[in-house]
Amino acid sequence: MTPAQLRAYSAVVRHGSVHGAAQELGMSDAGVSTHVAQLRKELDDPLFSPTAAGLAFTPGGLRLATRATEILGLQQQTVIEVGEAARGRRLLNIAASSSFAEHSAPGLIELFAARANDLSVELSVHPTAEFKNLIESRTVDIALGPQAASPGATIAVRPFLNYQLIVVAASNNPLASAEPTPALLREQPWLLGPSAGSSTGAEAKMLREMRIEESAQRIFQSDAAALEEVHRSGGVTVTIGFAVAADLAAGRLVQIKAPGLQVPRQWCAFTLPPPARQPAVTELLRFITTPRCTQAMIRGSGVGVTRFRPKVHVTLWS
Repeated sequence: MTPAQLRAYSAVVRHGSVHGAAQELGMSDAGVSTHVAQLRKELDDPLFSPTAAGLAFTPGGLRLATRATEILGLQQQTVIEVGEAARGRRLLNIAASSSFAEHSAPGLIELFAARANDLSVELSVHPTAEFKNLIESRTVDIALGPQAASPGATIAVRPFLNYQLIVVAASNNPLASAEPTPALLREQPWLLGPSAGSSTGAEAKMLREMRIEESAQRIFQSDAAALEEVHRSGGVTVTIGFAVAADLAAGRLVQIKAPGLQVPRQWCAFTLPPPARQPAVTELLRFITTPRCTQAMIRGSGVGVTRFRPKVHVTLWS
């Protein structure tokens, strides 16, 4: 497969016709058809066929449509990165858990990248179970998040920030003034951030120990979205203590206190051993435990667009 073939195929997918693709690419219809024919031959798949309603794609053709977009995007990104490297710019690839990415990554990235004009940072969100493979394959340079299990001798681990998982509710929730008995807790709708979707995470363990039924749990795309629903419709959520400190102080939220509802946790940095690290990783490890960095991660901040290139991931929910 060549980039020209993939570009032609992607254009056919977008326009739903060979002619529309040819117009976009400034080619003849025959030129686009030749590229598609080469892909069909190499992949041994017809990819699509014409119908009265347009093009009907085979399962393989749909899969190629997704992969073609990814490959072409990676090619473009590589061109940019090579150009930046030639101009003396460095790139640091960071993987993060969803909770760290939402609450602390922006403050860390803004402060760290501001120290080096030649550094760009790319952040992607992954389950912590994938950290080891991502680092060993050098897909990322460093991973930041909670330590769910021992990553083995090939991965270096450095703790850098303690936090607490707590349970909170809106101030008008009955739990705000009642004893949080197990039965009352199980009656509540639990409005949760994406971290609760991991069966091995601390949030899921907390819910299992309280015997909260899955039917009472709703997962939102972010902790912020879950908290917004708590304010709007009631219910409770599990969140990071420092992230809701202002709401607790102002009385907009109430912490529900009972055994098992406050869980101490720790974020860690996962990297290759020192001899195999790139210099920017070593710089970040030295910086991440400084008081100034800790405050930035807890307070949070926006990230300048020239400093930060988030990867986009699509999650399919069934």
